Amino acid sequence: MPNRWWLVPALGLGSLLLASVFFVGFAVALAYPKLPSLEALTQYSPKVPLRIFSDDGLLIGEFGEERRAVVRIQEVPLPLRQAIIAAEDERFYEHGGIDYVGILRAVLANFTAGEAKQGASTITMQVARNFFLSSERTFSRKFNEALLAFKIEHSLAKDQILELYVNQIYLGQRAYGFAAAAQAYFGRNLRDLSISEMAMLAGLPKAPSKYNPVVNRQRATQRQHYVLRRMLELKFITLAQHKQAVAEPLRVRKEQSGDSTHADHFNEMIRQAVYDQYREKTYTHGIRVFTTLNKEHQEAAYLAVRKGVLDYDRRHGYRGAEGFQELPQDSAEDDLEDFLQDWEDSDDLRVALVLEANPKSLKAYLKGGETIEIGADALKLAKPYLNDKASANKRIRRGAFIRVRKNEKEVWELAQIPLVEAGLVGMDPESGSIRALVGGFDYLRNKYNHVTQSQRQPGSSFKPFIYSAALEKGFTPATIINDAPLSFDSAETGSASWEPKNFDGTYDGPIRMRVALTKSKNLVSIRILRAIGTQYAQDYITRFGFDAKHHPAYLPMALGAGSVTPLELATGYSVFANSGYRVSPFFISRVEDSEGKVLSRAQPARAGGGAPQAIDPRNAFVMFSMMQDVIRGGTGARALQLGRGDIAGKTGTTNDQMDAWFAGFQKRLTAVAWMGFDTPRSLGSNETGSQAALPIWITYMGAALKNIPQELPTMPNGVVVARVNPDTGLHEEQGTGSIMDYFYHENLPPEADGAPGNAVGITPKPSDDKQGELY
Repeated sequence: MPNRWWLVPALGLGSLLLASVFFVGFAVALAYPKLPSLEALTQYSPKVPLRIFSDDGLLIGEFGEERRAVVRIQEVPLPLRQAIIAAEDERFYEHGGIDYVGILRAVLANFTAGEAKQGASTITMQVARNFFLSSERTFSRKFNEALLAFKIEHSLAKDQILELYVNQIYLGQRAYGFAAAAQAYFGRNLRDLSISEMAMLAGLPKAPSKYNPVVNRQRATQRQHYVLRRMLELKFITLAQHKQAVAEPLRVRKEQSGDSTHADHFNEMIRQAVYDQYREKTYTHGIRVFTTLNKEHQEAAYLAVRKGVLDYDRRHGYRGAEGFQELPQDSAEDDLEDFLQDWEDSDDLRVALVLEANPKSLKAYLKGGETIEIGADALKLAKPYLNDKASANKRIRRGAFIRVRKNEKEVWELAQIPLVEAGLVGMDPESGSIRALVGGFDYLRNKYNHVTQSQRQPGSSFKPFIYSAALEKGFTPATIINDAPLSFDSAETGSASWEPKNFDGTYDGPIRMRVALTKSKNLVSIRILRAIGTQYAQDYITRFGFDAKHHPAYLPMALGAGSVTPLELATGYSVFANSGYRVSPFFISRVEDSEGKVLSRAQPARAGGGAPQAIDPRNAFVMFSMMQDVIRGGTGARALQLGRGDIAGKTGTTNDQMDAWFAGFQKRLTAVAWMGFDTPRSLGSNETGSQAALPIWITYMGAALKNIPQELPTMPNGVVVARVNPDTGLHEEQGTGSIMDYFYHENLPPEADGAPGNAVGITPKPSDDKQGELY
């Protein structure tokens, strides 16, 4: 009898295989009927966030737990589909849900490496896991995942499965799906991505946090190069395309709540307004909000505020290092990245870790692997912090955390996070639509919206409203008022006794009202208010939209001792810009649902089209003329650099320079700039509205008005032009040195010989008792 010793182990092995097959079949028979329904796939309805768009339809922000944008597979560029397949599942179109070849390859690779280096999860299995299963690492979960993959493959076409994957997979930065990730990382649509960028995105599903290019550019680049190599091996790209993609520099967006328009404070206003109406549906039902914001205006406003604040900060000196980390000499790049992990850039203000420092040069490491050097010239402002005498927590040495930025010449220089804050708002005075709004220097550091929430003293920027009230009481630009010292008791001020001064400490004696506004004479403004009456003035300013309770009816109101927000001030100045109408500011044009159905639409009351007439059009015209002079030769003269003759405005500086303002306008645009500290303190002895706020306004208006032709307001009926003596303010038909000015036809000044002016229906100048107040 032949030796058949092998039969016993063969029978044993066969029995084991049969038992395994029976066991697996039994397990499948039990588990398959209990698998979840595929309705979540066949009726896919993802949570779509609130999306916010500019006035020309550009996405400027979104809110929701998930960033998501759903696309059809036909909208996904072929190179991106190929990159995904190369990175995740090269046999996707060949297997039936489980890739047995891939499993064997992974087992061999892991056995050779002695550890789990490769997985064999297919795209279909990832879809099953993402929609129905937890991510726990258990045998039962993997078993159910495999069964679900079979079920999905038998229910859906391959392209349907890939479409679900493309829209559902998490890719970091709160982005679900590749369309959302393209916006989150690159600020572009899928169709606009390069092969290099597509490969970067395709490398993220394996480990979104590990390969996130915002957090770790080096690891992300390694993974990207792996995907590109696999695409080349699978002949998805040519060798030339591979070389080009590898060489392409990676430009990843910095994380922010909005997009590159830097409209974060504005977007938060939108979110609050929409949530008040739609509650939790706001974040899940794909509501789309189309706003009044203009992308170019917003970017100009953002850059203007950043420049103005950084210029101010530079004027007030360097404050030293922000922190310190013990840094061993043998620190590897991964260590440096770890040390910087909890530090955030502020746009172009990059956080850096100092590697070497002395008064002549500084070497520092930036997040993402870049090492920079700063020369002696750029280190001059930090000289006190580069020697042993500096305090340990501020000294710039190895291990110090500092800020750096590139200047206009693209050269690295020291910088720092400013302590001061600023805000700017631009609005259309005809409709009230907000065109630009920057509520602070950096939303991620300070979410407080200084444009809409910060009630601050407006200082002299409030004077035009008092002057406007005076015109209705019979004053004219030529009315002579004494610029001389005054003192008041507590009954007239509402608090303590008061002895106000002019800002420069000088007094000009009797001057015309136009000159007083141009030079921002405090004592003249007080005399005007006392003459017209504080109660009348308090009532009058409500015509501009101001709340009377924020402006007590006492004499300090003449100097802007009340409180306003920049948006309130812009609304008030818009009355001067639009011939006297009070328009209400608004920022939402329309709201749509996810299907494009309009849910609501703004119907603003425009100037001359439903908005209430707040002041006489003649008043608005004369005030424009007077505030033109503020720019032509007064405290706002720096704005002459804009080269425009159709702008007007007023500076504002409060006591001890705690707030700096400039409010100004052109017929098509009103803008207000403010600077100050959140906890009020002096900006510095020379930091007036002209020095601190006006440059912000100029930078913004220069960009915002570049394509708007000059346009002066039309002189309304009832306004006359007449010659006056500049010293006496009296009407002169002829005379050496006389000047032209604008007047209500009934308020033309008397002739120099005491006769009334030559216009019809003239009424006298302020009565004798008022004249006493003025002098």
